[in-house]
Amino acid sequence: MAASRCFLLLLLLLLSPLLASAGEEEEEAVLAMAARLRRPAAASFREGYTQLFGDSNLALHGDGKRVRISLDERTGAGFASQDAYLHGFFSASIKLPPDYAAGVVVAFYMSNGDVYEKTHDELDFEFLGNIKGREWRVQTNVYGNGSTSVGREERFYIDETPIREVQRTKSMGVQFPSKPMSLYATIWDGSSWATSGGRYKVNYKYAPFVAEFSELMLHGCAMDTLTRAPMCTPDIANIHNAVAMSGRQRSAMERFRTKYMTYGYCYDRLRYPTPPSECNVGPEAELFLPTGEARSIDRHGRARRHRRGPADSAF
Repeated sequence: MAASRCFLLLLLLLLSPLLASAGEEEEEAVLAMAARLRRPAAASFREGYTQLFGDSNLALHGDGKRVRISLDERTGAGFASQDAYLHGFFSASIKLPPDYAAGVVVAFYMSNGDVYEKTHDELDFEFLGNIKGREWRVQTNVYGNGSTSVGREERFYIDETPIREVQRTKSMGVQFPSKPMSLYATIWDGSSWATSGGRYKVNYKYAPFVAEFSELMLHGCAMDTLTRAPMCTPDIANIHNAVAMSGRQRSAMERFRTKYMTYGYCYDRLRYPTPPSECNVGPEAELFLPTGEARSIDRHGRARRHRRGPADSAF
């Protein structure tokens, strides 16, 4: 994934159990429902968001349809949605800082940590910068009910393909995100861990590091802050609950995970001698180091193609 390339990141949050994946005979219906979710026009910043921090390091362009957040020696920047959502479809086109960006973290995520400090939920997409000539990595994570002691991280090199699905299972229990969350976008200094475990840090000689967000879409069931009741109609909720990946999307996701997944928490035997309950680890675990890192990495940092079994099949 080239650092200067714009790409569309899709985040679908369903706070009720996902249906089984669609068969070929159901695929057209699934795609039609998904298309209904994508119809709303992208909102301007003032229509749906508010600045969190960074003062002049957040700038609006194109009548508020493009938002640039930057990191310099003084501060990073960030913004959040004005509403919290029970479920829905959220997306943005994101342009990441080019050239040397080691230590830089650009995050696009949902959280309710401002409301539920000890029992918060969170769904993360964290874009981890790299040294010049190396690709950015993407780390995804899931927290539920304050379960930060059980990190469910996976890392990839990605571009325009579904990479992870989180299904609600009995084994996850209360650790599945279940409370209304707001959407956030931030840029900050992650020198201590983001690039090669902290080996390469932010070099402010290359600052400012600028990330641009455009085509921002909020299409979900917002919660009334006073009554705590959903503000969406039942038919919208039913559409959200009915959406599942098509067969083609699922096949593309599995091919991608086989080729580009560089770390999986289910394979991290040092961190989890007994894998978390939702993990279904098979013989393919031999393809990963005890740290959870893929054994075979090519010169570009990608996991080499190999056969994998069903472990992490729910993610």
